Amino acid sequence: MSDSPGFPDSAARDRDEAESASAFAHPAVAPDRTAAYGDHPDQVIDFYAPRDGRTAAPLVVLLHGGAWRAPYDRAHVSPLADFLARRGFAVASVEYRRGGEGDPEPGGDPVAGRWPETLDDVAAALDAVPALAARELPEADVRRIVVTGHSAGGHLALWAAARHVLPEASPWHLPAPPPLRGVVALAPIADFATAVELGVCGGAVTQLLGEGGESGDPDDRTAQADPAALLPTGIATAIVHGEDDIVVPPAVSEAYVDAAAKSGETAGLTLLGDVGHFPLIDPSADACAIVAEEITQLAW
Repeated sequence: MSDSPGFPDSAARDRDEAESASAFAHPAVAPDRTAAYGDHPDQVIDFYAPRDGRTAAPLVVLLHGGAWRAPYDRAHVSPLADFLARRGFAVASVEYRRGGEGDPEPGGDPVAGRWPETLDDVAAALDAVPALAARELPEADVRRIVVTGHSAGGHLALWAAARHVLPEASPWHLPAPPPLRGVVALAPIADFATAVELGVCGGAVTQLLGEGGESGDPDDRTAQADPAALLPTGIATAIVHGEDDIVVPPAVSEAYVDAAAKSGETAGLTLLGDVGHFPLIDPSADACAIVAEEITQLAW
């Protein structure tokens, strides 16, 4: 999906390619309903009803990854949404505006993220979810919401749960913690300093934050967008990460967990042996069942 940090050996690269191919081999699963939370075509949420017919099901808000880049949309996590729906959850899969199709330099990846639109959309979507779910997905219990996300979506999940920690002047600030049961972040880009140091996703963090100028200083943007800078949250947080992840190395999650501890908060970290980046969203992988169990523990 994106550049790997460092110089992994050929066996690690082969494994990552095989895991990626498996995760992306599943056909997209159409949602039961789709609703808009804004006027832009990307400002939509797909809803999946629990497949077992239950009512008052916990609602999982799913934020897809893809380094905040335009080519990667919510379609690639629709099999995961369906997997969770088959586990008895109601699911809201959020789309949001991402970086453009142009390359930052010849031969480079598409630009990562749009500032401030990417965060504008995630904030607006999370604010809209309870009302939209009540209307579109009556099977959902909006009093039991767990937010999850993979990779860049894991960053957005952690960020969405920390908006009350933002300065009051921030356009995304919430006056009180969001009403969530918790967050399950999957191989998240959770600590920007570590991600930049490791070159995660071809410099995606630096591209998301932009160059500053009249729209703001990158350092100030880091303070508003880096989950590791927005602690403690008081929100139950669990992170699942593959030990063999060469896309977002586990050191990124470990740095976030350390930052949480220094703030006086405990963030759970489950490291999965013999697992890379993509099995966490692959319904055919054992790691995906572990993800569902982590969500279950918070939701119920």
